[in-house]
Parts: sequence; C-alpha cells; structure tokens
Amino acid sequence: MAAIDCGTNSIRLLVADLPDPTAGPEAPLRDLSRRMEIVRLGQGVDRTGRLAPEAIERTRVALADYAAEIEKLGAERVRMCATSASRDASNAADFRAMVEQTLGVPPEVVTGDEEARLSFTGAVRGLPADARPPYLVVDIGGGSTEFVVGTRESGVDAAISMDIGCVRMTERHLHGDPPAVDEVAAAQADITVAVDRALATVPGREAATLVGLAGSVTTVVAIAQGLTGYDPGRIHHARVSYDQVAEVTADLLGKTREQRLAIPVMHPGRADVIGAGALVLRVIMERAGMPSVVASEHDILDGIAWSLQG
Repeated sequence: MAAIDCGTNSIRLLVADLPDPTAGPEAPLRDLSRRMEIVRLGQGVDRTGRLAPEAIERTRVALADYAAEIEKLGAERVRMCATSASRDASNAADFRAMVEQTLGVPPEVVTGDEEARLSFTGAVRGLPADARPPYLVVDIGGGSTEFVVGTRESGVDAAISMDIGCVRMTERHLHGDPPAVDEVAAAQADITVAVDRALATVPGREAATLVGLAGSVTTVVAIAQGLTGYDPGRIHHARVSYDQVAEVTADLLGKTREQRLAIPVMHPGRADVIGAGALVLRVIMERAGMPSVVASEHDILDGIAWSLQG
C-alpha cells in the first residue's frame, strides 16, 4: 500500500506491507519506503486564500518522484490525503488537476475530523505500556493542529481541528529574525484562545497521556534529547517534560533563522517555522495541564496506510 500525506508544509510518502489480517491488532506495518519533502504548499494561503503557483510546482516535482517510487515498489493501492492548505484555497481545483495528472489518483481533501481520526489511528498503535489511556493526541501541522481524545479499544471519543499550524502562526505573527517579544506574545495569545476552544470541545484535560505528532514535535523532542543527528529510533516514543519543552521553545524563539539552521537535528525547510510549532506544543501542555509529552513518529501517514486494510 502507498500512503501520501500532503500538508501545508510537507509532503510525505509511506509504502508499506500491511500485516496478515490474522496477525492480531498490534501487528505493525512493514515499511518499504518512508520519505518526506518540505514543499510549503500553504505558502501565503492564510493571507491570499490561494495556493501559489510556485508552491503547486514544488509539490508536483516531489509528487512525481513519489509516483516513480510507488511504481518501482509495486504498490497495489494508493491513497493521497491533502489537508489544511488545500481545504482553505480558492484555487484547489488547480491542485487537484495537477495531482491526478502526476499521480494517477485524485487527492482526497479530508475534513479536519477525518484528519484527526487518521492521525489517532496511526499514533496509538504500538504505544508503550507506560503511556496510559485515555490519550490526547495532538498533530501540529503547518496550517492546523488536530486535537483527538480516545483509547485504542474505543477509538476516537472526540476530535477537533484548529487553525494554529506552525506556518500559519509564523506568517501571521513571527516576522522578526528573531521574532520580537510583542510578536511572540501575539502568537501566544492567538494560540491560547484556539487551544482553550479546542479543550472546551474535546476533554483533553482528562487524558492521562499527551501524544505529540509531526515535525514540530519530533524536532523539539530531538533537541531536548541533545541528539547530534535526527534519529527516528531515538525520537519515537521518547517522553520529554514540560520544562524541557519550555526551555527548547524559548531557545528557538530567541535564535535567528541562521542559528536555528545550525542545530544538528534541524531540517532546513523547518528552520523558519519551528519556533511557532514549539510554541503551539508548549501552550497545549500548559492549558491541558500535561507534565510531559510522548513523541510519535507514526501519525496520519500510518493512519492512511491502515485505512487501506481490508
């Protein structure tokens, strides 16, 4: 199976073998290829309401490469989900036409609710025993952040998507290099309103474990661990405290883009938006009263793959 997740900031590919249906509910996917490219599809969408032509072209180039990989590995089924940026854009039809021509299947512009459910499915399979349910799963993307509460047994109990992604918050508020104190304060206020609104809808404060997904979370966790290179094996299911997240967030927001680029685990395409992503995570932990976060390298991409089962 081939799963593609096209978000506001990145486009990712997973080609995997699904387990035999008789193998049990905890049998893992067998990864054949897992790739990520930063294409910034959502460049300027919050301001213009449209996908920029150059952003669509960057996405087309990455998608053509993925299509070749899918064909080489012989995937039998392909599902591509497009999220926040392509939901918001007035010229989404241009994007859809490009995807159909390049990949051969149409993109599914999933709702925030479906995005949340796919993320939850991908994240909670295989969580370690010390990650007690119920779970609050937060997927901090480029354009939006999904909040999902549930358990493995009952699935999703409640979910909501809020427009506080790392690209959107950077473009809206964090213009300085490094951002000024009043810019950070404005971003924090905006994020806090959205997080409180989300937690009024989903019972995140009642969850026992916070699980954080996507590149902002995994990068913050990698920095907190002091890794000298990005190591998914060390990051997956690592637990870091609120104090560590707060320290990393303050450090990132105080650095210039050039200084952030020099951090060993930093992806070059994430350096300009990681401060906002870390701030979203910190505010969620504050408002939900979470003392720690468990990072997961498995997320909506894995959820898309699992949705192709059966």
